[in-house]
Amino acid sequence: MRASQFFFNTQKEAPSDAELPSHILMVRAGLIKRLGSGLYSWMPLGLRVLRKVETIVRDEMNKAGALELLMPAVQPRELWDETGRWAVFGPQMLKITDRHSREFCFGPTHEEVITDIARSEVRSYKQLPLNFYQIQTKFRDEIRPRFGVMRAREFMMKDAYSFHTDFASLETTYANMYQAYSNVFNRLGLKFRAVKADTGAIGGDGSHEFHVLADSGEDGLAYCDTSDYAANVELAEAIATSTVRGAAKESMREVDTPKQTTCEDVAKLLGIGIERTVKAIALIAKDGTENGQFYLALLRGDHSLNEIKVGKLTGLSDFRLATGDEIRDNLSCPPGFIGPVNVGENVTIIADRTVANMSDFVCGANKPKFHLAGVNFARDLPEPSLIADIRNVVEGDASPDGKGTLSLCRGIEVGHIFQLRTKYSEAMNATYLDESGQTQVMEMGCYGIGVSRIVGAAIEQGNDARGIIFPKSMAPFTVTICPIGYDKSEAVSTAANKIYADLNAAGIEAMLDDRGERPGVMFAEADLMGIPHRLVIGERGLADGTVEYKGRTDAEAQMISLTNVIEFMQKVAL
Repeated sequence: MRASQFFFNTQKEAPSDAELPSHILMVRAGLIKRLGSGLYSWMPLGLRVLRKVETIVRDEMNKAGALELLMPAVQPRELWDETGRWAVFGPQMLKITDRHSREFCFGPTHEEVITDIARSEVRSYKQLPLNFYQIQTKFRDEIRPRFGVMRAREFMMKDAYSFHTDFASLETTYANMYQAYSNVFNRLGLKFRAVKADTGAIGGDGSHEFHVLADSGEDGLAYCDTSDYAANVELAEAIATSTVRGAAKESMREVDTPKQTTCEDVAKLLGIGIERTVKAIALIAKDGTENGQFYLALLRGDHSLNEIKVGKLTGLSDFRLATGDEIRDNLSCPPGFIGPVNVGENVTIIADRTVANMSDFVCGANKPKFHLAGVNFARDLPEPSLIADIRNVVEGDASPDGKGTLSLCRGIEVGHIFQLRTKYSEAMNATYLDESGQTQVMEMGCYGIGVSRIVGAAIEQGNDARGIIFPKSMAPFTVTICPIGYDKSEAVSTAANKIYADLNAAGIEAMLDDRGERPGVMFAEADLMGIPHRLVIGERGLADGTVEYKGRTDAEAQMISLTNVIEFMQKVAL
């Protein structure tokens, strides 16, 4: 592509609403242009990148045996009512009403639509398994669209859905999709991790998320360096820090804590480590009564509550934090001084595994301005009603597989695969006839990749002060040719034109900057746009029979022989 025939709209200044590097750089490099909140046009340069991601995704899906189709973006409410998700998805859905007052949504996902296809088209076990996929624009009414294409109202997604006669067949396809996703991200040149994850609003049983590793990632990940274990922090199992409760060595006593309402402040006042303190978090769960059931969740002072884990406990699927008034009504004490000792029968105690094995700990006294020290289960308070894993893992925790310790990092979710099982097929009566002519419910899986989000995630992982650092598989062009004095020197323009033609003939995507710009402008724009390789052609170099080469992340440029330019670029670029 010749720069004079292309469209560039680079900017020197960062957009005022941009927070993340990817958002800033995508706008500055001219990959996207903002239309409205969470709405972006993909400009010619950005679309080249997006299409390269799509191509790799499509290729790996085809290799895995999936069949491409295209479903409507607009979906009728009736389908969503069948599964109950019209209410569950709720405000996240971008909804519309037609002239006949019928309700529709712009599809955020397509489980209902594809299940409707399967139930009307699949009759026999001989037609299964099937795996359909599409690459299509999705819509979600984000409360606060932000971070550019990372959290937009409209985005490009690859979603796939498989149908099976039994769980064993589903597991086989699930494993194939896991490998296909790994192939996609490896081919894209991204550093990523696949982690066990919560199924969320999509539902089903097992699931794995695929995260591009980046410090700006919204998700916390836990992994073990000495094994294959990896999980989203919201799902990672927290092993008790001690397997045996120590014997009581202290007597329980009140300690005056007039202004200390946090574990950190109490530990500092008493001159002890925060790991000897226990904090109580008050929760309310619906139980059919007007006020609900009151719970105290006990955590070690330096640990934090994992609400996903708590929500999976029996009776706590719809819990919330108690208000200050509810705490006073149940414990006769203001927040900041509450604890598990001498509570009424109306209070249910849930202890984290680590807390259950603690002795001589410090906790709130249920008395304003006081805490208790030397507290022990069985002696000073009953054993907890429930002992469960309810905390987030921390750096250095034992790995659940027993093969080392956990480390933490941040990740950007770019893919998610689910074993849906029969969640949708049962609700929508998607059945088939087995070998005996009996009606059976189909097993299902679904598999999503955020195609447009991958572009943003790649930039979060690869950038510097000069701009974007794209992996070679995603870069809009492989090499930019920067001729110095293209419009003034016939020797320069002739050499540049020949190298440009030879590179493209060799299968190397080249961009010839034939605009006659100053070298600094050409170099800066190429770096900003993330083009991996740069060739500089000037009269002085031509006189010596050389061309200047510089890789995007190289510290220094090097001179290469004019006669070996194509051979050299084939080695470094392909």
